[in-house]
Amino acid sequence: MAEIKAEPALQHHLIVSEPDISDQKPLKPKRVASLDIFRGLTVSLMILVDDAGGEWPMIGHAPWNGCHLADFVMPFFLFIVGTSIALSLKRIPDQLLAVKKVILRTLKLLFWGLLLQGGFSHAPDKLTYGVDMKEIRWCGILQRIALAYLVVALIEIFLRSAQTKDVTPGRLSIFKLYYWQWLVAACVLTTYFAVIYGTYVPDWQFTVHDEGSSDYGKSFTVSCGVRGELDPPCNAVGYIDRQVLGINHMYQHPAWKRSKACTENSPYGGPFRNGAPSWCHAPFEPEGILSSISAILSTIVGVHFGHVLIHMKDHQTRLKHWILMGFALLILGIVLHFTHAIPSNKQLYTFSYVCITSGAAALVFSAFYIMVDIWDIKYLFLPLQWIGMNAMLVYVMAAEGIFAGFFNGWYYKDPHNTLIYWIQKHIFVGVWHSRRVGILLYVIFAEILFWGIVAGILHWLGIYWKL
Repeated sequence: MAEIKAEPALQHHLIVSEPDISDQKPLKPKRVASLDIFRGLTVSLMILVDDAGGEWPMIGHAPWNGCHLADFVMPFFLFIVGTSIALSLKRIPDQLLAVKKVILRTLKLLFWGLLLQGGFSHAPDKLTYGVDMKEIRWCGILQRIALAYLVVALIEIFLRSAQTKDVTPGRLSIFKLYYWQWLVAACVLTTYFAVIYGTYVPDWQFTVHDEGSSDYGKSFTVSCGVRGELDPPCNAVGYIDRQVLGINHMYQHPAWKRSKACTENSPYGGPFRNGAPSWCHAPFEPEGILSSISAILSTIVGVHFGHVLIHMKDHQTRLKHWILMGFALLILGIVLHFTHAIPSNKQLYTFSYVCITSGAAALVFSAFYIMVDIWDIKYLFLPLQWIGMNAMLVYVMAAEGIFAGFFNGWYYKDPHNTLIYWIQKHIFVGVWHSRRVGILLYVIFAEILFWGIVAGILHWLGIYWKL
């Protein structure tokens, strides 16, 4: 994902030395292995939380406020996108060519996002395909990445002159060098605050279009008439998406349906409690318009880390900068959340959520950088590195279930009598006599490790999915 493409030649390189302009062949750049591994870890986490989160809800998305394991996946991707932007665009000196590449890659991300999450693909369990254009989902993971990538990459391209300058270690000169980047971040944050706290949200109505719901066809009214609320039914994020996208084009199974207000089984899913508020039945877009604008901040933090890699030449200076910034962001986000000033919320992509997840990304990346690029023990993380180098392939085939959907299409007598169901039932669930443990082990070994090996074979063959 973000760069969910896995193109070793363009994705992220650290130039060790610049070749003389008279040379016929430029020096081959050295890959930042820790970034590949971090990307591979993030794709693996997505597979884990998507396929095991139903049995282990504490690793799935938080129903509303708070951060579970799944809530770190999207910000990690965006952080990696930002870091990759700084490193990859450094290698494209022609500004017009760089803009063309960025726009083309953005269009590819949008296309795959609509195809995979718009509703056309029903894999892996439903042996059908196609989507009613009245209900296509316009937003999604890749669409959000496309927006953040486009905005931050264009900023990076037009700030190209700054990359030729040196940075004095131990000073704030790197922030000054890219001050336009931080001005954009300030504008994004100001716009987000102004809209989310200043927009008046009126009452609204909806009809349940989910054919799997017992309330299919029923109409409900949600009472709001407020301004600046961050609760599920009356926030500006949902209001803007309903007005711009249309309520039928939003995600039909939001995490808030597992909240205590909606179900007695929270954080598990289940039937709604008696007297559950009407908004429990409503759709909500977790990758919507306003929240995607806020998500640009995660990418800007990532591109800053890429700038540190480019300008600061020794490991100690880089790590000092990264770790201090990571802890500062993490502590700020935690304070904002637990003082109830700004709750951490993935679905609203609040500022405290940006700080917590960006700080965590900074520290995880720093840890990988120490172990892999300094201590050179990357052999421990080879499956993750291989996944990270072919991340788009693994995302589509595993995280989006296309590979499983293909195999589920070959069944004996009954659609549930497939090789995948047999492996789950007899090799994992049956052996451990626990569906929760069995599914968790199935995801770890039969999905993540399996795709790590497949990606390793493809790497050995020099085959990558390029965007």
